[in-house]
Amino acid sequence: MTHILKVNPNELIHKTADELKKHKLVHPTEWSRFVKTGMHKERFPDNADWWYHRSAAILRAIAKLGPIGTEKLRTKYGGLKGRGHKPEHFYKASGSIIRKILQQLEKSELIKSTQKGAHKGRVLTPKGTSLVDKIAVQISKKESKKNDQI
Repeated sequence: MTHILKVNPNELIHKTADELKKHKLVHPTEWSRFVKTGMHKERFPDNADWWYHRSAAILRAIAKLGPIGTEKLRTKYGGLKGRGHKPEHFYKASGSIIRKILQQLEKSELIKSTQKGAHKGRVLTPKGTSLVDKIAVQISKKESKKNDQI
């Protein structure tokens, strides 16, 4: 867990997305090619592998913030919509995308539902923790080698 927070989040998400794709732990739905990621977006994502990147980002968010549910994740991935002359307004991200990703991550046993006191949501399983932590350790070793050469 400590390595997850110390490494560059963009690099961690990118490498985790590659692992999720390589091991087929999540897979895009049929409609994912045509959908926007939220009401605040004007177009669908340019990156063909955006589903894997969003899955990896959700996995990191669960590791960092868990237990966390769909509504908190919708708020996290939401954004401002430009409305012409009217003031911008915040809209949440698509709940369907987040729900499907959470279901796929649960099916591949990387996360599980739990309740910790008043907080109810998803947390990482030991399998999910080891996957993300292993990638984070690889990144931190690569960064330390890079710093040693300088």
